Amino acid sequence: MAKTCLVTGGAGFIGCALSTELPKHFDRVVAMDNMHPQVHANATRPGDLDERVELLVGDVTSGDDWDRILADVAPSTVIHLAAETGTGQSLTEASRHAEVNVVGTTQMLDAFTRNGKLPERIVLTSSRAVYGEGAWQDANGKIVYPGQRTRDMLDRAQWDFPGLTVLPFNSSTVVADPTSVYGSTKLAQEHIIRAWSLAMKVTPVIFRLQNVYGPGQSLTNPYTGILPFFAQKARSGDSIPVYEDGDIVRDFVYINDVASAIVSGALNSGGNKFAYDIGSGSGTTILQVAEIIASIYDAPRPTINGMFRDGDVRAASCTITDSQSALDWSPKVSVTDGVARLCHWIDTGERS
Repeated sequence: MAKTCLVTGGAGFIGCALSTELPKHFDRVVAMDNMHPQVHANATRPGDLDERVELLVGDVTSGDDWDRILADVAPSTVIHLAAETGTGQSLTEASRHAEVNVVGTTQMLDAFTRNGKLPERIVLTSSRAVYGEGAWQDANGKIVYPGQRTRDMLDRAQWDFPGLTVLPFNSSTVVADPTSVYGSTKLAQEHIIRAWSLAMKVTPVIFRLQNVYGPGQSLTNPYTGILPFFAQKARSGDSIPVYEDGDIVRDFVYINDVASAIVSGALNSGGNKFAYDIGSGSGTTILQVAEIIASIYDAPRPTINGMFRDGDVRAASCTITDSQSALDWSPKVSVTDGVARLCHWIDTGERS
């Protein structure tokens, strides 16, 4: 039987990265994307989207668009990438994030049942944002969940929780407790897809991605990563501004490593009780990555400005041992090498 893979948000950053590999494993690959101007400035097919992939313009929040697309597409595997992703933006555009991430997901599932086209597997790219501040440990080894940093704490430049040390995220041990509207909608996606899939005898595969970066990401969308912003500041000879005290921790994971994990899950996973944590396996401070970029461009040293952003967590990294074992996968690109590749791509203009 012919196998079809439907990728929602398939013309975006991750979708384009998947597009060269998926046609090797499926008879037909279809990208559904609404070509939103925040991501696609001129609403044309991205040059990075493999020519073997069909692009169908459609909005996941529209039942009519789903019916139109499913009239011709019977997906055996769905990779659900379509989402609004801005952590800070979600505080002022909460309805938009809920509409796309939550209602868009339920529209998709309703369309599958309405059209009698249930896939065998649904792969969801969720986010490390579902963890919020995550788990911390006190001096006695006790695990505590301090919750969201308050505005009063941040105004006083109290960036950490006194006496506590942050632990890396792990879906089997760390309770999800989002501190942003965005993170809350992604956790809702997880619950909705898992509940629906298990009832419908569909295999749910859930990924929680750390900070994905690399060639192909938007250089104009302010909500899809700080590394392009840092690179463009350094290229201009400016000092990179660094928030808080510079010790914000993130797990930067290269786009090719993310794509290989998703493909493995789409092809081989029998369904995961816990989400697959996908990252580099180690945390990097924002100051460290700013220093790497400043060094590449021989720019002035980064400037720590003490500013902060509501909804941001202090530290986000993850353990990947379980994901490595289950997916027969490992990240290949270090942060130093990956940032150099990103900067080279920006400098040479190798983008659509």
